[in-house]
Amino acid sequence: MTDMAGIREHMSIIGADGVHVGTVDRVEGKRIKLTKADSGQGSHQGHHHYVPLSLVAEVEGDKVRLSANGAVAVTFEEEADGTAG
Repeated sequence: MTDMAGIREHMSIIGADGVHVGTVDRVEGKRIKLTKADSGQGSHQGHHHYVPLSLVAEVEGDKVRLSANGAVAVTFEEEADGTAG
């Protein structure tokens, strides 16, 4: 099992395919809060998104590697209230 306690602020989050998904702001409960800089475009811009910890495959150095490819992981992003992003 991956040690979620190893997830720290400013770590890069990458998909299983090596694609950058976001940057860790902090861990909140069972989710990783992404920095606002990784908030997307349009109505998604300017606020935080979250990735479920259940997608984390491993924490390696300064990277959080997800079990899903980057394009798929983005579809699992959540808003602050837990709804799909």
